[in-house]
Amino acid sequence: MLFLQIFLSIFATVVVYIGAKALYRRFPYPFMLPVLVSTIVLIFLLLLFQISFETYYTGGQWLEKLLGPGVVALAYPLYKQMKLLRSYFWPIVISVFIGAVIGMTSGLLLTKWGGFEAELVYTMVPKSVTAPVAMDMATTLGGISPLAAVLVMVAGVGGSVFAPYCFRWFNIKNEVSKGVAIGSASHAIGTAKAIENSEREGAASSVAMTLSAIIVSVIGPMLVFLFY
Repeated sequence: MLFLQIFLSIFATVVVYIGAKALYRRFPYPFMLPVLVSTIVLIFLLLLFQISFETYYTGGQWLEKLLGPGVVALAYPLYKQMKLLRSYFWPIVISVFIGAVIGMTSGLLLTKWGGFEAELVYTMVPKSVTAPVAMDMATTLGGISPLAAVLVMVAGVGGSVFAPYCFRWFNIKNEVSKGVAIGSASHAIGTAKAIENSEREGAASSVAMTLSAIIVSVIGPMLVFLFY
């Protein structure tokens, strides 16, 4: 019975995602992003068939374990664009540092001013870094690891959906600038979107995502100490 649950969870997730990706190829709009559409469809299916998250997660957890290797695989476009990234080294480092600090402090201040419990405040801190780092950091700070993963996904999907509009509104056309922005704010989900746009943008996003994870891991506990 357990094996059947695992198989069905994985099978349903993969099939729904493939369908969402095919739909996205036909209608390539930001709000049709495969990860967003597939998440909504899966939630609807769980509610429709009254399947608990715990039951679904028996198989979903195995897909979650692919997050680490998936992030590591992003090093390939980074390697191919190493020469370009060396020439932008300091602008990228400074931009990512500023973005990481703003991302953390905004979450901290909003939750603190909103009167949320300390546990939720700590969970909000690593919302803009990749899920494996965010979950570990939330646990270390005293937050809620599964909720941190949800917040990471919200940040990733939100950034991927709204980034094209923001770039258009502010007339941002430089591929490196766009990659750094989306990688800093939307981690792996945003980086996957950046790679779709161009290899240069994807490489810049990979660097920004990695640097952001390092900076947040170091600076996050200090900001929590200062503000809470």
